[in-house]
Amino acid sequence: MDLINDFRDKDKILALSKLIKARSKALKKPLNIMEICGGHTHSIMKFGLPQLVGESINFIHGPGCPVCVMPRKAIDEACKLASMENTIFTTLADMIRVPGSTHSLAQLRGQGHDIRALYSPLEALEIARQNPSKNVIFFAIGFETTTPMSAVLVEKTLNENVKNLFFHINHVTVPAPLRAIMSDEKARIDGFLGPSHVSVIVGSDEYKGLCAEFKKPIAISGFEPLDVMASVLNVIEQCLAGTHEVYNEYSRAVLPKGNEVAK
Repeated sequence: MDLINDFRDKDKILALSKLIKARSKALKKPLNIMEICGGHTHSIMKFGLPQLVGESINFIHGPGCPVCVMPRKAIDEACKLASMENTIFTTLADMIRVPGSTHSLAQLRGQGHDIRALYSPLEALEIARQNPSKNVIFFAIGFETTTPMSAVLVEKTLNENVKNLFFHINHVTVPAPLRAIMSDEKARIDGFLGPSHVSVIVGSDEYKGLCAEFKKPIAISGFEPLDVMASVLNVIEQCLAGTHEVYNEYSRAVLPKGNEVAK
């Protein structure tokens, strides 16, 4: 199976589009489907999926970007730490441009502060080794996908007895914001597209309790347009049938129990 071209097959996508529009006619009202993952939002807009699913399906963009959900207070703390003397401040690249109350890390870097974008958290350990006279700070962000990497970094730092590497941890989990959204009486979400990478870590079983408690279907979806379209169709079918279960469309990557080592 070609994991890209097969999931962008024009004929299959148009066939799903036709089926989604046909099944949507049985709905009593348009469905509001929230995609949790920022990667899904990118695919939805890139491939024009709102037009392909028709007017009865509304995509609601959810809390799928760990940078976007970062409290401004945390960014202000990062800027304060990065401004300290004798400090090398490190974080993942997306965080650097996000504005705090008065300025961003990028602006501070432009003023001469040593702020470095990392590709991997483990780079912070190498920076600390190379700069023993400096205080190196790692500003950790992300959902369940990046948390294991931060855990490995902490473990290696302790095992190697590195004294000049410090941590500001800002990891968040997906179930918590999902629960907050589902608990809000003003929210009008009929179903969810479950996250891809997060679900690879936590597994599809992670969402069973939420589906049962709030009676909302969750379809875990891959990133390609065919993935998203198939997941939307499942949410439609579940809403028509009155069911509220976890559907694992991304079974080629997501297991029921997830990745036990990473967890």
